[in-house]
Amino acid sequence: MSMITLTRAGATATVTLSRPEKRNSLTREFWAEMRDRLAMLENDSETRAVILTGAGDTTFCAGGDIASFKALNNEEERRAFQIDAMATFTAIERTPLVVIAAINGLAFGGGCELALASDIVLAVDHAVFAMPEGALGLTPGFGVLRAADVIGRHWTKLMVFAGERVSAAQALEIGLVQIVTTPDALMARAHEIAERVASSGPLAQAAGKELINREIDPRGVDHSVDLLTMLQGSSESAEGVAAFLERRKPAFVKGKRP
Repeated sequence: MSMITLTRAGATATVTLSRPEKRNSLTREFWAEMRDRLAMLENDSETRAVILTGAGDTTFCAGGDIASFKALNNEEERRAFQIDAMATFTAIERTPLVVIAAINGLAFGGGCELALASDIVLAVDHAVFAMPEGALGLTPGFGVLRAADVIGRHWTKLMVFAGERVSAAQALEIGLVQIVTTPDALMARAHEIAERVASSGPLAQAAGKELINREIDPRGVDHSVDLLTMLQGSSESAEGVAAFLERRKPAFVKGKRP
């Protein structure tokens, strides 16, 4: 079942993560569907900007659907999952369309990574950002590649290693967010920016986006897929996922490192 709702208003398309009963957590089907929607919009002669937001007023996206991780039964399936997810983050990052993330609440895990993949990020004043994958015996595969460029190495380490939660005000201060606003004004501000985007030359904007992203090394994606495939197959990850689903603290083996 689709978890994406697509609406249009002039040159702006709004993609809404529509799974509020599960805090808009990302299903395995989401990754390919998101790429398909982007490709369709890129081939549309009218669309110039995409607003990415979540259904409801408390959560943008709680990250991946952790229960579904247990269905990844072997290395081949785990690798395919990682490739699928990374391909979607990359598609958002590289699309010639301008992607505006309108963060309407919690943005955890993959939700925070979706913000990092976007071009411009707006957030409501009660938004909270986190990359807590370490508690699952994992690491944010895309987040570790991009967050250092956006918020710096030390903030990235604090969020990734310690699971630090970052408020909207902090996110604005460190550069993860560019505009903080009220819930009532969020979408109006996002549309106002999208309209300004649409008033500029599309070739110039596509070229500008490519130049701004020119330092991104595509080889990092392959390395991330390799490491995340390994982590998802580890006993540490199995314990982390089980602890999350059982609502308890994980019992990781202390002192064990590669």
